[in-house]
Amino acid sequence: MVDEGREPPVVEEGRQGPSRNHPITRLLVANRGEIARRVFATCRRLGIETVAVHSDADAGLPFVREADVAVRLPGSTPAETYLRIDLVLDAARRTGADAVHPGYGFLSENADFARAVLDAGLTWVGPAPESIERMGSKVAAKELMEAAGVPVLGNLAVGALRDGSSLASSGSGDGSSLASSGSEATEDDLPLLVKASAGGGGRGMRIVRSLADLPGEIEKAQAEAESAFGDGTVFVEPFVEHGRHVEVQVVGHADGVLVLGERDCSIQRRHQKVVEEAPAPSLPEGTRAALHEAARAAAAAIDYRGAGTVEFLYDAEADRFFFLEMNTRLQVEHPVTEAVFGVDLVEVQLQVAEGRAVGPTSRHRASSAAHPEGHAVEVRLYAEDPAAGFQPQSGRLASFTVPGVSVEFGPLAGPGLRLDSGFEAGSEVGTHYDAMLAKVVSWAPTREDALRRLAGALARARIHGLVTNRDLLVEVLRHEDFVAGRVSTDFLERSGVLEAGGKADHRDATVAAALALAEHTRARRTVQRGIPVAWRNVVSQPQVTRFAVGEEEVEVSWLGGRDGYAVDGLVVIAASTDRVVLEADGVRTAYDVVLDGGDVHVDSAAGHLSLRALPRFTDPAEAVASGSLLAPMPGTVVRVEVEAGARVEAGQTVLVLEAMKMQHTVTAPTAGVVTQLDVTPGTQVASGEVLAVVEGEAG
Repeated sequence: MVDEGREPPVVEEGRQGPSRNHPITRLLVANRGEIARRVFATCRRLGIETVAVHSDADAGLPFVREADVAVRLPGSTPAETYLRIDLVLDAARRTGADAVHPGYGFLSENADFARAVLDAGLTWVGPAPESIERMGSKVAAKELMEAAGVPVLGNLAVGALRDGSSLASSGSGDGSSLASSGSEATEDDLPLLVKASAGGGGRGMRIVRSLADLPGEIEKAQAEAESAFGDGTVFVEPFVEHGRHVEVQVVGHADGVLVLGERDCSIQRRHQKVVEEAPAPSLPEGTRAALHEAARAAAAAIDYRGAGTVEFLYDAEADRFFFLEMNTRLQVEHPVTEAVFGVDLVEVQLQVAEGRAVGPTSRHRASSAAHPEGHAVEVRLYAEDPAAGFQPQSGRLASFTVPGVSVEFGPLAGPGLRLDSGFEAGSEVGTHYDAMLAKVVSWAPTREDALRRLAGALARARIHGLVTNRDLLVEVLRHEDFVAGRVSTDFLERSGVLEAGGKADHRDATVAAALALAEHTRARRTVQRGIPVAWRNVVSQPQVTRFAVGEEEVEVSWLGGRDGYAVDGLVVIAASTDRVVLEADGVRTAYDVVLDGGDVHVDSAAGHLSLRALPRFTDPAEAVASGSLLAPMPGTVVRVEVEAGARVEAGQTVLVLEAMKMQHTVTAPTAGVVTQLDVTPGTQVASGEVLAVVEGEAG
């Protein structure tokens, strides 16, 4: 779909059959959070009624409130709720829905679900089940693409492993197989990449740099893939160092295959995208055209209908690309394509599902239809701690504002910012689902303008209550290599932004937190209100305020009296319960401070800092034994590797937790003996709970 006043984009011919669907009146979204809200926004504009399904854990989230009607799916885990085809279809029946939109993730690429929707007499907003099946297995899809003339990376065979048994198989999808073909993997093939055949999002994906590590990494990938997708089939292929992830947006419909440019999604952590942009920077025009043609051929090869994305690995040094997979659904990063082409891809999906011609959008912006206009960049805001290996976070989102937002969940009418969020201030971020809070999108005439606008908005955002990747995203957007378009999937590791983020000096921010706390204490006084904070007749020593910043403790020493506050090395210009202004070396900096229970959140031009105020005296009952292994987050114990009384080496795996659809290994901090083991597989644990105790060896 294209803007009125613009010529429609070039439609490239492909093999498509007729549609027999009818106009949609009430649409059920078989998903949650941000993508459910995104689909609802388009439906409201088009006059289509909406139905939400939700787990118990999601009952208080905005998407449930925004639907015309909502149906509870009892339980909290995906397996109990969003992955239950029978419950979703029953919800459609009970609410009178005549169509189902799968969103992304969960059942969005499940051919059995698509077939069940169609068998129930409902309109399926997605491709035919047969198309999903043909692209659902990455192994089979690569074979199909190779036959269609699309470049692919070959799979590598793996012979006898760990105990002498062979994990190589035909990839039957029985939940524990290793699909393989081609030549045997050797040292010359390193590094290797183990990948899940049935899913994406970085789950079931492991880089292997030693053949000795391959069996263990395969087992981990299989377990993670089985948990995330219900299919543990994995395969092994060569890993391209410093490659780029470039994908092409396609829309298959009755008249052919519509190609809507490409996106670069190379900035990733744990093989999951965090920054996406359109069009892809620093891409030779001949390569760009070849990517578009390869994507068109891929979609035409399976008679594709609806919005889909063909993903490629681009080797910039050799100027060559390889097919990775085709996502037979809407992508998380679809807003950047919407911005530069002036389309509403959800509306496109609905038009194709209804068998209608792909028509104009609601935005009126004259431009050449053959090329994108301007540049768009999207970042994914995650509740995670980059300094702790991107460990997911859970809890209450105390504050959530992004300044300068022009629109939410819809195409931009002009240069500006778009926000697609699944949460709002006060929302509870649980452990059962992905840790993404929101997507922020910037669109501007040039890439430089888009990057600057987006970085500035993120730097001024107020996101409190959870550790997020916000500051890391700002570092990326302002990094000279990224600004120059020198991107790759290992950008975060080679650019140094991870190390830079961990070395930030937040000393002044902790001072601001201490003074705001002092002002808060003054504001709560019921007597002697006129006495200055911390005033003494005879000053013997400074006041000390203690905070926990992550796993570290910091102390702030300060003096108070009739003349205000005094802090070594700083001039206190002003102090209140929510704002402190400090001067150092003639430079003044303002710090916005928010108190949320025992937590203190400080924002400034230097970034964000979260602290927890510590009591002056520690309750002995709250102390834990030396060597205690604490749960880094709420989750479920999925595997215990040792027994009580066993001797372990430093770094040895003790147990594995699963939270937010990822597995997290808990290791021994030192060599010693496991003197206490309080959990078994299936145990639900809270953040900070003692899992085991390893008593170190006397040395």
